[in-house]
Amino acid sequence: LQLVESGGGLVQAGDSLRLSCAASGSTSSFNSMGWYRQAPGNEREVVACITSDGGPSNYADSVKGRFTISRDNAKNTLYLQMNDLRPGVTPVYYCYVWITAHGSYWGQGTQVNVSS
Repeated sequence: LQLVESGGGLVQAGDSLRLSCAASGSTSSFNSMGWYRQAPGNEREVVACITSDGGPSNYADSVKGRFTISRDNAKNTLYLQMNDLRPGVTPVYYCYVWITAHGSYWGQGTQVNVSS
């Protein structure tokens, strides 16, 4: 299974970005998918996740109301719509997939830089 993120870049505070994660397998078969991020010197933290059973998505408190995670099973792609981006950190966003009995898979990451 391969995951390829895209959509990162340099934006200004308050701007929006949409990250994409294209999976080489069928997203409908994944137990859960989500996004983590890691800023320099910090641990990787969960941003948002979504399950395959139609349950509610979960978000980190710091992004609630601004970020939306979604999945297009027809395109085998996971998205993260990020609005009202805030400056000060330059995290790398990673897509992950969890498949029961196989474990987790990670993409290579895409960096988001938000200038003030």
